[in-house]
Order: sequence, then C-alpha cells, then structure tokens
Amino acid sequence: MKVVNALGRRKSAVARVYVVAGKGNITVNGREIENYFKEDTLRYIVNQPFEVTGTAGQFDVKVNVDGGGIKGQAEAIRLGIARALSEIDREAYRPALKSNGFLTRDARTVERKKPGQPGARKRFQFSKR
Repeated sequence: MKVVNALGRRKSAVARVYVVAGKGNITVNGREIENYFKEDTLRYIVNQPFEVTGTAGQFDVKVNVDGGGIKGQAEAIRLGIARALSEIDREAYRPALKSNGFLTRDARTVERKKPGQPGARKRFQFSKR
C-alpha cells in the first residue's frame, strides 16, 4: 500500500497527515503521540476515526502539525486521518466517518477585532455626559 496524505485544519492549526499500512504507531512532529499529547482526551480525539471504522492498529500515521493550540491541533489531526481513511477505502470507511461528523471541517474561528473597540464584540463603556 502506498502512502496516503491528507490535510486537516481546525481554528489556526494545520495538520499534514501521512497514513500507511502498519502496526498502529502515531508520530506527531517526530515524537510519539504519548509524548506529544499528555492528556488522554486529546489522544482519544486523535484515535476516534480508527475506533469508528474498526481499523485501530492497522495503520501507521506520521503527522506534521503547526499553529493553534493543543486541542485545535488534535482536532486538525482527526480531520486529516479521517480524510486519509476515506481516500483509502471510500465504500467501507466513508459512511461511518461521515455519520460521526469527522469529514466536516469545523469552520469556527476567532472573530477579528474591530477598530475603535476593545475586542470583536465588546464596546467601550457608554457615557451620556
């Protein structure tokens, strides 16, 4: 099997994911997933596409991720893995991934700050006199 690559994004995090048949090793920025994501919840987020499709331990994943925070990076990796699995076998994996919402890019990002205001929505205190 050849290497399948996909791109995942979330907030300002961008993950380039390379999936190949293997033993289930996940490497993020040259480090093992246990060393990169210390929290169990973040590792769970990354492994969700494998759990849903029943392919845990069948693929090796190499990820280059940058930008954003740790949670945004984990969700970007999840999207990249889901897209790669969908590309590997559309008929088998795509329906399960799509029904769980793993193939949809979460478009919510931080709203920009507006001029003459302290933030995106916040206003300076109004003074009548």
